Amino acid sequence: MNTSLISVIMPCYNAENYVESAVESVFRQTHANVELIVVDDGSTDKSYSVLTQCQQKYPNLKVFQQSNQGPFPARNLALKHAAGEFIAFLDADDYWAPDFLEKLLQGIENNNADLSYCGWQNVVEGGENGPAYLPPSYEKGDISQAFLASCPWPIHAALVRREIIEKANGFSLRRFSAMDYDLWIRISAITRNIVLVPEVLAFYRWHNHGQISSIKWRQVLDGWQVRKDFVTQNPELVAHIPQERLDELVNGSVFTQAYSAFWKRDLVSSQRLFREIFKSGIWRFKDLKYIGLSFLPYAVLSRIV
Repeated sequence: MNTSLISVIMPCYNAENYVESAVESVFRQTHANVELIVVDDGSTDKSYSVLTQCQQKYPNLKVFQQSNQGPFPARNLALKHAAGEFIAFLDADDYWAPDFLEKLLQGIENNNADLSYCGWQNVVEGGENGPAYLPPSYEKGDISQAFLASCPWPIHAALVRREIIEKANGFSLRRFSAMDYDLWIRISAITRNIVLVPEVLAFYRWHNHGQISSIKWRQVLDGWQVRKDFVTQNPELVAHIPQERLDELVNGSVFTQAYSAFWKRDLVSSQRLFREIFKSGIWRFKDLKYIGLSFLPYAVLSRIV
């Protein structure tokens, strides 16, 4: 049995109803040699109190506090205290199957890989759970095209060697709403030695509170910048992709999301995205009507639509 130490990194913000369950999910793993490092990100509820109580039960639980800065600075702080050869990330309201760490570690060791990943499922509060999703075997295809198309897996569905995280310098704070995507795509420039564990082992709690427009458009623009940065910084990894296809991979989602926002009447996002499309110079003749509308004052635009 592999006895390598795995460090699990967990940010926590106002998760008093879930964090104890998340902690138990880590320490009930069939792989026993685990440390959990939690950073309470300025919670205003009882999260920190719950965590300190958990420490009495789990000696390998380390808890730190910081002022509210967001989950990615919290993860970077936790990484500074990690001692494990391998790193996994889990949010304070999500959980894993009991054999998640064991099977992902086996995937790495059996294939001499640097990173393993698995399938996941959204668990919906007060509703029907989403379908279980098993990602493709990216390592058998064109990794650059696949990772430019979309974020390959959520933050809690992978295990990675610590040395790879260190080479990536942890999470970049440049594009705040796309930092997990940014980490994975930057790691793909460091190593392509990855392996799929073809099971659904990670579970994401979908609170179904809705997502405000100011976050939606920012996520699209941040993801767009992540793609552009990857292409600029790694020309050798995309040289084989025809230019038309590369343009579609980098820019296509911005057009798709702009039009989707318009027809869903999310006019805040629509305005922001069409304006950025115009500023970037990638617009097409058929986009001009929507671009023109996007420069109207919001009150006028909403009445017209």
